[in-house]
Amino acid sequence: MAMKLFDAELKLMEVLWKNGDTTASRIAEIMNQQYEWKKTTTYTFIKRCIDKGAIERSEPNFVCRPLVTIEEAREYETAELISKMYGGAGDQLVASLLGGNILSKEEIERLKRIVRELG
Repeated sequence: MAMKLFDAELKLMEVLWKNGDTTASRIAEIMNQQYEWKKTTTYTFIKRCIDKGAIERSEPNFVCRPLVTIEEAREYETAELISKMYGGAGDQLVASLLGGNILSKEEIERLKRIVRELG
C-alpha cells in the first residue's frame, strides 16, 4: 500500500508498529510523554491516518490498528528519496552512502551480502 506519510504521521505509526493495536487514548498518552502533544493533536493525526487508510479504527474503546507495515513505509520513503534526489538511480544512493563514509565496515559487509543474495 503506497502512501505518503508525513513526519508527524510516521511518529504516530511508530507507536502502533512498536505496540500493536492500541487505543487512541493510550496513543495520546504516549505522544504526550514523547513529544508533548495534546490529546487533540494526536486525535487529529489519528484521523488523518484513518482517512489515508494507514490506520483502521474499531470499537469498543477506539482501538487503532496499523494497516501499513513499517516495511511498506520504508520502501515508499526510500523510493521517493531515490526518485527525488537521485533521478531514480538506486546505485547513486548507495554510492552516496559509501562515498560519504556514512556506513561502518560491518554495514558495508552486510550490504555486500545482500547484493550477492539478490544477484
